[in-house]
Amino acid sequence: MKSNLFKYVFIIFAIGTMIFAIVKIKKDEKNEGEQVVETTEEVQEEVRELKLGVASFDSINPILSQNKNIQDITKIIYEPLVTLTQDYKLEYCLAKEIAKQNDTVYLIKIRDDKKWSDGRKFTADDVKYTIDSIKGINTIYTPNVQNIATVEVVDNTTIRITLVQEVPFFEYYLVFPILSSAYYSDKEFVPDIVPTGTGMYKVSDVQEATLILTKNEYYPEKEELKLNKIFITTFATVGELYNAFKIGNIDLISTQNSSIKDYIGTIGYLSKEMKGREHDFIAFNTQSHILSQASVRKAICYSIDKSNIVSSIYGDNYYTSSFPLDYGNWIYQEQDVSLGYNIEQAKQILVDDGWKFQSRQWQKTANHRTQRLYLNLVVKNSDAGRVNVAENIKNQLLNQGIRVNVIKASDVQYQNYLNNKNYDMILCSMNLSTTPNLTTFFGANNLANYSNEEVNNLMNEAKNTNDDAKLKEIYKRLGEIYKTEMPYLSLYNNKYTVAYNTKLAGTMEPNWFNQFYNIQDWHK
Repeated sequence: MKSNLFKYVFIIFAIGTMIFAIVKIKKDEKNEGEQVVETTEEVQEEVRELKLGVASFDSINPILSQNKNIQDITKIIYEPLVTLTQDYKLEYCLAKEIAKQNDTVYLIKIRDDKKWSDGRKFTADDVKYTIDSIKGINTIYTPNVQNIATVEVVDNTTIRITLVQEVPFFEYYLVFPILSSAYYSDKEFVPDIVPTGTGMYKVSDVQEATLILTKNEYYPEKEELKLNKIFITTFATVGELYNAFKIGNIDLISTQNSSIKDYIGTIGYLSKEMKGREHDFIAFNTQSHILSQASVRKAICYSIDKSNIVSSIYGDNYYTSSFPLDYGNWIYQEQDVSLGYNIEQAKQILVDDGWKFQSRQWQKTANHRTQRLYLNLVVKNSDAGRVNVAENIKNQLLNQGIRVNVIKASDVQYQNYLNNKNYDMILCSMNLSTTPNLTTFFGANNLANYSNEEVNNLMNEAKNTNDDAKLKEIYKRLGEIYKTEMPYLSLYNNKYTVAYNTKLAGTMEPNWFNQFYNIQDWHK
């Protein structure tokens, strides 16, 4: 009887031991799984840093630096009165209202909720101080303020700007960064001054060749910023910067170098490419004997294959363009004023206008006088790439029976041609403005000697309206006139490239004005 009792007790004890062991194993497994989750979360939380690089560092002061990469980076430290969206549309930043009182006077109300990264309140004095400072030195922002005659502080949140002369779309020139008058007024503009700004991030430390940015605690939307730190490492050469990117020590680089892939390869990163502000075009002298005829200008435009130029001369490292604003500008993006490449259409235009193809060239007889399509094309001899472009255009037009003499002018001669307008065609290049103003192309003394009363009226309407829908209508009509009369032939724009680490997440929508749109969402 006792033996059976002991037997039952032993069996119960054994079963209990097994149950305890199973429960403990399950609990340990659960705890171990929970620990893995916690560790993963900690790693994700720690990776909130961005590594940037700058070659040939000159100054972190935004109105002193001549370095495009620094100018981009300072956009997250400093803020302007107005800025531009991804499609180059004007948007208020430190300014909250701009009123045009007359052709030369603007009243600007600034935000009263902004503070500098040292806690001081942002005021109208800071705006005046910045404009006066820019006017007193030679900087990339000098053109932005060159037509400002006076800046008057009306009160802490209001300034009045008076211009020397009327400037169409003057508001677009107010994109320069604003400096702190209290911070800089007693300091020289030297590279080693740690700046204070009103932007998202501030310079919190400098360690050897690296600047460390952290969140600006006085930035109103600081809680929305996902990146806790941004490291900016300086390099002696661009080659060193590219190598650092290739091995992963830098998360993002931006460049206007059209051959960037030759340096960093084509794999191991993501990239965004967009049209840059460098715009090449042909200006037709619409007052010259032959090119005063719109039919001839249009025939020439149809006869030039821009894709052939970009491919054969620049290895497809440029974008073809059809209009000065054809770089993603919100006013232009819904239309296309390019005639395109169509040699048969070119021939038909000439035939319809009375031209005949004889003796391997186009001729036209009027009043017992014979005209031949023989034109001069001026190009700057010091620019080997554009000389090759001119030769390419010459050969393309020759195949169409239009003879061209390429004049390779010295820099001084080229400028004389521009000043005197004594050319048939001239190959031009310019850095486009941030404004949608087309005065360079259609205003008085323009490069094409072009005059059109309707165009003049449209441009006057454009500079005096703030109605976006009206502006689009005006520019649509300007495009239609351009396509009909072709005083210019837009050729191509350079490429601007932003390359970045595959682990960098968020919305990347850069343009040549700013590479850091949506940086508040970036993370790794």
